[in-house]
Amino acid sequence: MSARSLSVIVKPDALMRYQTGPLMFQKMAPPALLATLSRADPVRVAFIGNHLPRQCGIATFTTDLCDAFTAAYGAAGLVVAAVNDPQSSYSYPARVQFEITQNDLSSYKAAADFLNSSNIDIVCLEHEYGIFGGKAGGHILRLLQHLKTPLVTTLHTVLREPDVDQLMVMQEIAARSDRLIVMSEHSSRFLQNVFRVPHDKIDLIPHGIPDMPFVDAASHKDSSTEGKTVLLTFGLLSPNKGFESVIRALPRILSRHKKVVYVIAGATHPHVRRREGDRYRIELQALAESLGVNEHVVFVNRFVSPQEMASLVGSADIYITPYRYEAQAVSGTLAYAMGKGKAIISTPYWYATEVLADGRGALVPFDDSAAIADTATELMDNESALQAMRKRAYLYARHMIWDQVAQSYMQSFVRAGAGHRQPVREAFPLTITALNVNGRLMSA
Repeated sequence: MSARSLSVIVKPDALMRYQTGPLMFQKMAPPALLATLSRADPVRVAFIGNHLPRQCGIATFTTDLCDAFTAAYGAAGLVVAAVNDPQSSYSYPARVQFEITQNDLSSYKAAADFLNSSNIDIVCLEHEYGIFGGKAGGHILRLLQHLKTPLVTTLHTVLREPDVDQLMVMQEIAARSDRLIVMSEHSSRFLQNVFRVPHDKIDLIPHGIPDMPFVDAASHKDSSTEGKTVLLTFGLLSPNKGFESVIRALPRILSRHKKVVYVIAGATHPHVRRREGDRYRIELQALAESLGVNEHVVFVNRFVSPQEMASLVGSADIYITPYRYEAQAVSGTLAYAMGKGKAIISTPYWYATEVLADGRGALVPFDDSAAIADTATELMDNESALQAMRKRAYLYARHMIWDQVAQSYMQSFVRAGAGHRQPVREAFPLTITALNVNGRLMSA
């Protein structure tokens, strides 16, 4: 396959009917498919999701994926339909050619009309329940019901115990998608066991990361951190992230190692700030003050640029993800820290248990400050163990480099085009089974 062409081979068999769950599909005529996907000009791919400068993890992911795809296959054939949150507008780059208003159902139909009329070959939906309007983000279904293009959906959240609305929305998305991309084995298993998605419809593609060199933390430290051991957590602040556990661990760490600083890098999550302002950050600052460690806690209170992120993560001797709940499908910040070759301490949420296995990181119980302190101290006391952990994490993460991820996405797009099935009706009578609605699986 050339760098800017997408070709597939389809047997010239007769039209066939398929049934996937409760939905009926009809296979596209092979000549029409080949006419769409075998030409030599750049493949036209449309991504649906959030996009920078909107501040959230999905926006960062979509932007990075588009950048990687552009680097690998050129910019001429790539467009984005970006979702705007309520009462917000953004100055998007040129690739964003359509804007969806989150809670305006009519804008989803308009987006489908735009994509259908734009000579698009493949649509890639970046799905997270919370970024779309309606119950369980159900407004996105209006777009998918009118879309005439092969669809690949990246699932940033896969629930182990969905409620009824979440189950219905995901079942329809899964049925309307030609391929489903997940970033962890946990998510793949949940799709199969909970949502009854066939294994052969799922592509496991890791969360992408930049291609970064393996260097010592000292090379990134500035005058404020030179000569100190830097503990770091970065990402948008929200109470489920567990920063307070690390702050509570500091007195115990400082009793053994005096020159330690804990850096918390990132702005308050926009949705949290809209509800309660910077209350959580203020509470963390008050906690540090009460414990007498405020001089050892540094807040970088902004949405950091990629260059600043590389420097901040590079300066860390130990990276910590102290998240409070098991149900987390993926963490882009953890993936990034592994790509930088950091020694990592983490609570055992699903994604962490998967990627930090085999000595690539140290797992500690949830909300256990003593365990964080003891593990950090052990790593600081044992330089050879810390360096060995760094190397294992870095080598493991090499398959997560964005250019490789972009190629994997293209392979998924080829499979989607080859197997594209058009729904022959729009009614979706779904069979709901007994549910436990207590669980949630969130994306970082």
